[in-house]
Amino acid sequence: MHQYIPSSNDEQMEMLKSVNAKSIEDLFVDIPESIRLKKNLNLKGPLSEPELLNHMNEISKEIKTTDELTCFLGAGVYDHFIPSVVKHVVSKPEFYTAYTPYQPEISQGTLQAIFEYQTMICNLTGMDVSNASMYDGATALSEAAKMASVVTNRKKVLVSSSVNPEAKKVLRTYMRFSSIELIEIDDLDGTVNLELLKSSLDSDTAAFIVQNPNFFGIIEDLKEIEEIVHKNGSLLIMYVEPISLSILKTPGEIGADIAVGDGQPLGNSLNFGGPHLGFMATTKKLIRKLPGRIIGETNDVDGKRGYVLTLQAREQHIRREKATSNICTNHSLNALTAAIYMTALGKKGIKEVALQCFKKSHYAYNQLIKTNKYKMLFNKPFFMEFAIVCSDNSVDAINNVLLSNGIIGGYNLEKEYKKYKNAMLLCVTEKRTKDEIDKLVNIMGGVVNEL
Repeated sequence: MHQYIPSSNDEQMEMLKSVNAKSIEDLFVDIPESIRLKKNLNLKGPLSEPELLNHMNEISKEIKTTDELTCFLGAGVYDHFIPSVVKHVVSKPEFYTAYTPYQPEISQGTLQAIFEYQTMICNLTGMDVSNASMYDGATALSEAAKMASVVTNRKKVLVSSSVNPEAKKVLRTYMRFSSIELIEIDDLDGTVNLELLKSSLDSDTAAFIVQNPNFFGIIEDLKEIEEIVHKNGSLLIMYVEPISLSILKTPGEIGADIAVGDGQPLGNSLNFGGPHLGFMATTKKLIRKLPGRIIGETNDVDGKRGYVLTLQAREQHIRREKATSNICTNHSLNALTAAIYMTALGKKGIKEVALQCFKKSHYAYNQLIKTNKYKMLFNKPFFMEFAIVCSDNSVDAINNVLLSNGIIGGYNLEKEYKKYKNAMLLCVTEKRTKDEIDKLVNIMGGVVNEL
């Protein structure tokens, strides 16, 4: 879109006339009066172009990014290092302008990119088949729950309270309008309460959703969970962090039926929370219930390798009531970014990223505990996020001090988990240096005396 689009009063009237409207207000007749804004926006008066540019530049200076601040915040979006080759390749015009291939077989480059992405997601998760991509981890999780209900012909889904709270909010909306009952299983000391899970499962339970590592960063003991869920004839849906899969058991190895997650850690920028991509993979048995697109490899009439849109069970191609999903696109550019990142790092590179995250987070955790100002919230194994209790000061107060020192602090768990008072969730990725971690520890160690 151009920065400058002229629109005189005469031109506005001409456009309104062409759609049989007498005023701009007529364009909003379908929006109920009760929810329309009845006052002017809180904006300054008219500005000249240079004044407006200066005003916008001043506003932009108030925005701080990870280029200026050191980030120890995770909680679903992670500050990983992105190799320069990723942005170089994904910014090429032939990729950057690509969108939905409405005549797919003509778009061989787009199809191959999605095929390679799907292949790598299968390798990463240990599952048999992957779709193109969903909007984000939350929509992938919600689509997986709907899929489980269709497969089992059951109308109840259980979800662990240790699943990402934002993903659960999207899940609740999906389930509400799909007439599926959603029951949250409260955690026990940060992990799945097995006894509560057993007592909550019944003949109408389609699936149980567990996150690993969970929202608190803890690595769940999934062997018994898998046995309990499958004994009931329910499906096991795992919401996973992709980088961790290079050193932890994959959903395929555990015996999960559906694996989902947010692909942001795979070379995608933080983007102030989006756009990202949601990956979704399953077993061969469930392939025809998998929403979205699946790209396949074949040979053409001349025997040359080619790519085709093998399955596309979505509402644009079949009746809405028969569709497995009403998501009518995929985040192909973000998925391409993930594919380039995984290709650039390879198996060894991703494993090295995971190991550095693991080692650096444990170093930070141990150093903070040594200050005697903080104590562990959960005595459980973790990957790259950990929760500590700030007994003497509030999490928000500590984060304000950290921010004044150029550091984005941790997530305040009490916002979503009232029982965990003064608890901070910190994340340490491979990007953090020893000096940055030591600075965090020194500030947090002395912050009690400052407040």
